[in-house]
Amino acid sequence: MSEVTAVKSIKTAVVQFQHQASNKAYNLLIMEKYIEQAAAQGVKILAFPEMCITGYWHVPGLSAEEVNALAEAVETSPSLALIRALAAKNQMLIGAGLIERATDGRIYNTYVACMPDGSYHAHRKLHAFEHPAFSCGDGFTVFDTPWGVKVGILICWDNNLVENVRATTLLGADILLAPHQTGGTHSRSPHGMKPIPLELWEQRAQRKEEITAAFKGESGRGWILRWLPSRAHDNGLFILFSNGVGADADEVRTGNAMILDPYGRIISETWVAADAMVSAELDLTLIPLSSGRRWIYGRRPELYSILTERQGYERDAITARFSEEATGPASRKV
Repeated sequence: MSEVTAVKSIKTAVVQFQHQASNKAYNLLIMEKYIEQAAAQGVKILAFPEMCITGYWHVPGLSAEEVNALAEAVETSPSLALIRALAAKNQMLIGAGLIERATDGRIYNTYVACMPDGSYHAHRKLHAFEHPAFSCGDGFTVFDTPWGVKVGILICWDNNLVENVRATTLLGADILLAPHQTGGTHSRSPHGMKPIPLELWEQRAQRKEEITAAFKGESGRGWILRWLPSRAHDNGLFILFSNGVGADADEVRTGNAMILDPYGRIISETWVAADAMVSAELDLTLIPLSSGRRWIYGRRPELYSILTERQGYERDAITARFSEEATGPASRKV
């Protein structure tokens, strides 16, 4: 973990927006608009949602051939060429999500941090369930920035597994980019998220109070606040949570873009049912003495070998995400 930072604060922002399925040109236009706004505000780190360039929940309905046609190689991506140029122009770190076609032909849900010097860092989602053609990544992503802070990336469900956030912290992350496409999903957990009616989104102008309540409720902000603040608090890092918003195939994303500090406190957020950007100045001096960061120094690694042992009930990401069967220790016979 980095102990000393070159700057004491840094301006950051997160965006929520409703992408159009497979319409890269439209999605990039929206992103370019927010990049210009962020640059005008002096933002240095800007995070867009998961798979925001390609679109998200229509992908499960595509054939493998259609998914491959939508994918781009990170190194030669025309979409990322624009984002990388804007990152260099504005001396900003810009995070954006797309479908990646690797050199070996494998397909990934990938999030790319485009850096001010023209370089990039790509994170492949560790627990990808969006399409059978997707492969899962097999490594964590933490990197240096020009401002003396280290940044890590975890995509959507990656953040739900506490081990991933802890490992990213132990690798040095001070700020975690957490791009999502969530809220309003049909969880099989009895007290998990539930769908938000598409007609409510379509009538959002006339039913503003209802959709605001839904976005702030248990299938939106309420669900996020059950777990996301603890990831920040327990690891003593800042989290930049970006998300889609609005109709996404047959689901409604709830936005709830927010920025959390190392104590798990929300320092900036929105629950508006619309495209939006929220920003915050991160006080980096909060990290060293934050509760979670201090607790990490009390770790006893010799006790934690069970975390790397298979228990026999592990499943692939798609089965774990969609299976109706009980999972985990509680489902074992005693």
